[in-house]
Amino acid sequence: MKTTDVIVVGAGPVGLMLAGELRLGGVDVVVYDKLPAPSGESRALGFNRRAAESLGQRGLLPRLGEFRWGPMGHFGGVRFDLGMLDEDHSGVLGLSQARTEEALGGWLAELGVPVRRGHEVTGLRETPEGVVVSFAGPDGPGEETAAYLVGCDGAGSTVRALAGIPAPGWEATRGMYTAEITGVALRPRPIGERLPGGSMVVCTPLGEGRFRVVIHDLALPARPDPGALTFAQVADAWRRLTGESIDHAEPQWLWACGNSAALAEEYRRGRVLLAGDAAHEIPPLAAWGLSAGLQDAANLGWKLAATVKGWAPEGLLDTYHAERHPIGRELIRNAQAASKIYLGEAAMDPVREVVGELLAHKDAAEQVAGIVSGLGIRYDLGKGDHPLLGRRMPPDRELTLHDGTRTRVADLLHTAHGLLITTDHTLTRPAEDLTDRIDIVTATWTTHPDPTPHAEPTPDTAPTPDAVLIRPDGYVAWTSPGTTDDLTQALDRWFGTIRVPQTAGR
Repeated sequence: MKTTDVIVVGAGPVGLMLAGELRLGGVDVVVYDKLPAPSGESRALGFNRRAAESLGQRGLLPRLGEFRWGPMGHFGGVRFDLGMLDEDHSGVLGLSQARTEEALGGWLAELGVPVRRGHEVTGLRETPEGVVVSFAGPDGPGEETAAYLVGCDGAGSTVRALAGIPAPGWEATRGMYTAEITGVALRPRPIGERLPGGSMVVCTPLGEGRFRVVIHDLALPARPDPGALTFAQVADAWRRLTGESIDHAEPQWLWACGNSAALAEEYRRGRVLLAGDAAHEIPPLAAWGLSAGLQDAANLGWKLAATVKGWAPEGLLDTYHAERHPIGRELIRNAQAASKIYLGEAAMDPVREVVGELLAHKDAAEQVAGIVSGLGIRYDLGKGDHPLLGRRMPPDRELTLHDGTRTRVADLLHTAHGLLITTDHTLTRPAEDLTDRIDIVTATWTTHPDPTPHAEPTPDTAPTPDAVLIRPDGYVAWTSPGTTDDLTQALDRWFGTIRVPQTAGR
């Protein structure tokens, strides 16, 4: 017998974000994590623009406390000017992953989502009604049954392995050491300092005398054992490469890894799904993996909730793989390309120069900025010629409601419902029976983009349509004018139809 709707395995940012999305969708969800307490480690220091927008759509950014926005204006260490672009591609910088997890954990506590620490998944079996999950917990072994199981449990995903989902990949060719330390004063090297022989060191100040040091050295093993790493090894490697001593520093945590990569062949197999590093493993690089994982959660959450609640149109849940698997493939390709440029020896210098020259041109910079920021994503959400169709709706577009209140698109998405915005209330009729899953807003647009003449419009410069249907993840599924299908067809595709019960004899 089912005891909960969904079990999410993994209490990192992706698992916590997904659990919150599901709960907003009316689903009973529980999170398992094998660790007895949060690790406190922060392998990612922030996330990209689109991941930040996904959090902002749920009103979560204020929970993160103070952080700074900054330009992620480099690709593999080759800088380019984000200021020449029409959209703001800056991301969240210097924010520890531990703080992100703490904020999301507080959100789940308010939503009433239990996070069961010290629960390690040991087995699963699928039944016609759901998934039976075996676990080892603080009180011994046990079982729980859910309608669906989602693995957000990292690159070595237990859920992925137990489900038998292949994840072919690329073997590691070099290793890296990471440590957070206190008690020293170091010269910042936030993007990295390239050294002879294909080595690099990174030093990021984290405030209050705390530094993150990263060592890329061809002399390190390609697959280092993170459990065997000592601070003496980190300090020896740092001294050998930089001539600086950090032997007297206090290590807060250590980590070792290689540059392997892998992509799950299926993001969904039956009632088991994957998100985050469990679906797409990449080497640590500018928080790209975390950023993609948060967007996985935003894409999957509302679709899985709709499926559990019974109103999902046929095939809706399968669009998770269809939309996000290509993004995972591109993520690995882009990370490998950036790593080659970033860590390549002197023989790569001509390539760096050419890339730098290309990125001085606005069109090339816009393409690469879209990769780094996540704003370049465009899903196939229907036929039409409006520049916003299939793109994310700029969250800061402002509207004036009939009572004179001004609000932003992002603020209207806090409920995790779909959103129909129109300047003409007569266009709302096809959606009026779907108000359990769609919020309808009749308003006038307060802010209007000012596109550059003859320039290809971006989402931030595209004209605002008279009416727009926005999915819960913030992507535009229909516009008027500009979409071939009518509103009813778009609603049927993404939000289902109201099925009137048939009385006897009809």
